[in-house]
Amino acid sequence: MENEKELISRIINQDVKAFKILVIQHEKLVVFIISRIIQNNEDVKDLSQEVFIKVYSNISQFKFESKLSTWIARIAYFTAINYVKKVSGKRGLTDDISNFENLHQTEENPETLLLKKNQSNFIQQEINKLPVNYRTVLTLYHLNEFSYQEIYEITGMPEGTVKNYLFRARKQIKDQLETYLNKL
Repeated sequence: MENEKELISRIINQDVKAFKILVIQHEKLVVFIISRIIQNNEDVKDLSQEVFIKVYSNISQFKFESKLSTWIARIAYFTAINYVKKVSGKRGLTDDISNFENLHQTEENPETLLLKKNQSNFIQQEINKLPVNYRTVLTLYHLNEFSYQEIYEITGMPEGTVKNYLFRARKQIKDQLETYLNKL
């Protein structure tokens, strides 16, 4: 926390290097949150820049009532949600997400690897089909490992709603995966 206070103080005093450090530390988080809501890569890049402009403009308002990463994630979340509201109906919100493949050697045979890759692709497609709130809560909780309280601070959704959305998102994906596996 002390390191954050020093960094913020330097940014408030117009230290460009300090702001660059903040961007480097939180860039992946911002891109990740935005990309869970908006899958168009160009829009994600533009909105990420917009988030950091907002962070820079409002850094003096940060009150240390939460972690800096939670505050920045909240800005990213609402920037993406507001963008969706602004452009809803103008273009689709789900594009294919590029696959991340393991670059290491493995003892598994090609058939097993293909099955795992297909399942992974299927799960990613199902996550992308979830309503925005379900998808956001699911990824914040499981992939970013935010607590219910932190998700509340980011999204403004009460803890009960977060738990409910998380339960429903998991159930939908589980049901779809069971159907998919039964077809194999």
